[in-house]
Amino acid sequence: MLRVVNRVLIGLTGLVLFCTGLAAVVAALDVPHRMGVDMPDGWSWRAPEDVLLTHADRTQWRGESWWWPVVIGGLALLVLLALGWLLAQLRRRRLTEILVDSGDGVGALLRGRAMEDVVAAESEALPGIDRARVTLIGRRDRPRIRIGLLLTPQASPATLVHRLRTEAVDHARLSAGLPALPTEARLRATKHTPERVS
Repeated sequence: MLRVVNRVLIGLTGLVLFCTGLAAVVAALDVPHRMGVDMPDGWSWRAPEDVLLTHADRTQWRGESWWWPVVIGGLALLVLLALGWLLAQLRRRRLTEILVDSGDGVGALLRGRAMEDVVAAESEALPGIDRARVTLIGRRDRPRIRIGLLLTPQASPATLVHRLRTEAVDHARLSAGLPALPTEARLRATKHTPERVS
């Protein structure tokens, strides 16, 4: 979804900038006068010495009581939208699909959520893991896995990491036909009450 929004915003921004630049070039070269074309009545750029907004255009609403609240509110809204867009770019995005080499040169798409669920289920089946949270990140042709593991008090972290790599992660890598599947594992132990020894 974010990719589509980015493309639409970039396309609209590019279109506005292109049209504005084209209008400036047309006015600067005095193309309408040379071709004998009359510009519309409200058009500001009629000749090379004209400006986009005249002094009267820039100051005509300044005396109105609604003008400054609208300007300040509009600019504040633009700043908030820009900050929201920037935060959305900086946030690590979950990978929705993985490109699998099917051998026919076209490839197939594997749902990212399906791979996350399989790796989480296989991880939770290992003894010593209470819960696993798996997230696919990266690019669809070079995915990476981020796993958060909640370990039971009796778990051996070194053994679990080795088994996680050789079993759950390797099975996912082989089933997707990936040459490598970099993995980041974050381990956390469950809280438990201390046992009394009598």
